[in-house]
Amino acid sequence: MTTAVGITRPREPAIGALWWVLLITGALWIVVGLYVLQAHLGSAVAIGYLVAFWLFFAAVAEFVEAAVVPGWRWLHAVLGVLFLLGGFAALLSPFQTFTVLASLIGFFLVIKGTADFVVALAVRHELDLWWMGLIAGLIEIIIGIWAIGYPGRSAALLLIWVGIGAIIRGIAEIVMAFHVHKHPEAVGV
Repeated sequence: MTTAVGITRPREPAIGALWWVLLITGALWIVVGLYVLQAHLGSAVAIGYLVAFWLFFAAVAEFVEAAVVPGWRWLHAVLGVLFLLGGFAALLSPFQTFTVLASLIGFFLVIKGTADFVVALAVRHELDLWWMGLIAGLIEIIIGIWAIGYPGRSAALLLIWVGIGAIIRGIAEIVMAFHVHKHPEAVGV
């Protein structure tokens, strides 16, 4: 990059200087994922705490939207309060939070699989690979029914899902950290 006399080189964006934060959070996500995949009582409690913190962040987001968005403020405020109450409940009883999530995961997969199956059939004339959505929907339905059949299966499925998801997120954040470190100008502020 060439600079004219008397003009200084532009600085890195502020976010580019904080690349190491993504590196640390990525490593923490991987540690959480590995901990959850060990499938013991502590894993279930860890998932309960993750849900609690997720609900707290969702509550903050809703309160911010209630302050910024001109319409439907009351709805955002109500959702914020509900998320906040749910976060406290999950924080006070993390194992029960895990149990409820585990029991719901099978139903979620059956509903999502059914929706994917129906959408695949609906777009079969427009998309060449519509059959992939059909197969994915069938697999989700089968796994959901399998998980509903026994609570232990739902718990194992939830542990695997959260564990692998946390590891994938950690890897993605580490890759992003090195990308931001190498190309700080790519990060818009």
